[in-house]
Amino acid sequence: MTLPAPLHPVHEDDHLLVFDKPAGLLCVPGRGEDKQDCLSARAIRRWPDALIVHRLDMGTSGLVVMARGIEMQRALSAAFAERRVHKRYEAVVDGAMPLRDEWSVIDAPLMADWPRRPLQKVDPAGKPSVTRWKAISAWPGEPAAAAATHVLLEPLTGRSHQLRVHLLSIGHPILGDALYGDAALQARAPRLLLHASELGFVHPVTQQELRFSRPPDFVASRG
Repeated sequence: MTLPAPLHPVHEDDHLLVFDKPAGLLCVPGRGEDKQDCLSARAIRRWPDALIVHRLDMGTSGLVVMARGIEMQRALSAAFAERRVHKRYEAVVDGAMPLRDEWSVIDAPLMADWPRRPLQKVDPAGKPSVTRWKAISAWPGEPAAAAATHVLLEPLTGRSHQLRVHLLSIGHPILGDALYGDAALQARAPRLLLHASELGFVHPVTQQELRFSRPPDFVASRG
């Protein structure tokens, strides 16, 4: 059996690791032999003390931090839980959204759509869920009627599928979304066009302010 290519961290020290996860790679193992390759498994081969702190969906690319050891995992998990971690995403969504300098807010509670798990849905009985968004450029469609918009996203809460469901709820689903989009939406992109482009936090040991940034490949490919 051929092992996957080794990981090259964006940041490495004695306490934590930061990776730019490719789209299509799980963060943790899934069910079945075909879902055992994942970011966690690849990291542990080189850093046996590597532990998951947070996750990105399989289809989402971008920055992920992993702890080295249980104490660091607890410290970083607390930072996420207490919203002391800066997270910014980039996405390309269906339709033309207004280009403004200020941020807009989606405040819509989310809960599991139990008959269609693992899907989530907006529901007044759900958990509070808040996302900031700002459209930064228009992406002309092919044909012209199929316009799209490049947006910045900042989740202020960390619900499952939050960004995907929130954008869907305002009529602008993310291109390439195989879970929440119809066949036409999926056909407009080779992957889910969602990327975790910025990650920032205070290092729990050194107290240094860390800020990482990686642009999405789907934006670079249009340049």
